[in-house]
Amino acid sequence: MARLARTPGLSDVQESILETVREFVDKEIIPHAQRLEHADEYPADIVDGMREMGLFGLTIDEEHGGLGESLLTYALVVEELSRGWMSISGIVNTHFIVAYLVAQHGSPEQRAALLPRMATGEVRGAFSMSEPGCGSDVAAIRSTARRDGDTYVLDGQKMWLTNGAFSSVVATLVRTEDGADSVYGNMTCFLLEKEPGFGETAPGLTIPGKIGKMGYKGVETTEMVLDGVAVPDSAVLGGAGSAGRGFYQMMDGIEVGRVNVAARACGIALRAFELAIAYAQQRHTFGEPLAGHQAIAFKLAEMATKIEAAHQMMVNAARLKDAGARNDVEAGMAKLLASEYCAEVVQEAFRIHGGYGYSTEYEIERLMREAPFLLIGEGTSEIQKTIISRGLLKEYRL
Repeated sequence: MARLARTPGLSDVQESILETVREFVDKEIIPHAQRLEHADEYPADIVDGMREMGLFGLTIDEEHGGLGESLLTYALVVEELSRGWMSISGIVNTHFIVAYLVAQHGSPEQRAALLPRMATGEVRGAFSMSEPGCGSDVAAIRSTARRDGDTYVLDGQKMWLTNGAFSSVVATLVRTEDGADSVYGNMTCFLLEKEPGFGETAPGLTIPGKIGKMGYKGVETTEMVLDGVAVPDSAVLGGAGSAGRGFYQMMDGIEVGRVNVAARACGIALRAFELAIAYAQQRHTFGEPLAGHQAIAFKLAEMATKIEAAHQMMVNAARLKDAGARNDVEAGMAKLLASEYCAEVVQEAFRIHGGYGYSTEYEIERLMREAPFLLIGEGTSEIQKTIISRGLLKEYRL
């Protein structure tokens, strides 16, 4: 039987990695995801398994102890992990973005100090832009860093940190008044190191606790309070001379992050389809399986088509980035289509399950609570449309 979301042209190494991850998902994630999710329990054993497979260092260069794989390989791994449980992909996603930022924009000292430990999972990364008063409107950031000799002192409040507690380094975007004409030139990214856990995890840096969510459980989402956090200017991403470049560095990271969200959506949609097509063949109504009714069969056909379309757009966006091309429009398209299609596919799977889909005993109930997150994570659908339209108008300018 042809499997959905296949990717032609992969190397033997890529195929081997995906096969290993797929087996791990089937044996170690899917059988435990419901219990862990309902308990909002951190999946420590699963994380240990991912560390053993080297997934935290998947895209980190071999010279720093990683596997040196591409964004495409990473996105396909995320798709598989999300098929098992979206929260697992969240644990590696922000870590991946921070590792990418350090590799692409970090100073030689920062790369040497962080990447080898990030590759093993000893050091885990978190990514922080949002605040209580802003999300996609990055210009509205109010957290600040002021110079005090050779140090910066950071104050403010950040929101929605995935891995906020278990991370050891947080890439944090704040406002610095370095005299640039543009508001975006007055922003700097700092690599804030801290101890894993809740409470005051570094002098002046507090992780208050987990934020309650309707889905995306197991992985912790937190606030971060900065109250006079003093760091050397070497904590600026890229080193002291990179102050004022934080916005542009972070946007580079967001591009790969949007490919990741698209991959997550593809994985969830694929799992919803697997559940729906299995249930439609097992459940009988009016003397035949649900799948024997044309109304249900057509739903399955439409769901599969949407999954294929989203998967191919995600793959294209990843391959463009791997080729060194700018992919902001394509990443936006992939994220937009995949997240919207994911929500639609999951809802159709829910309908096929009928009343059982509303029961917490059935996996589709969890997916119904997880899919909406992808409509807003890494920029809402409306933000993606803004990015896409601006890129198109620039490309097709008269």
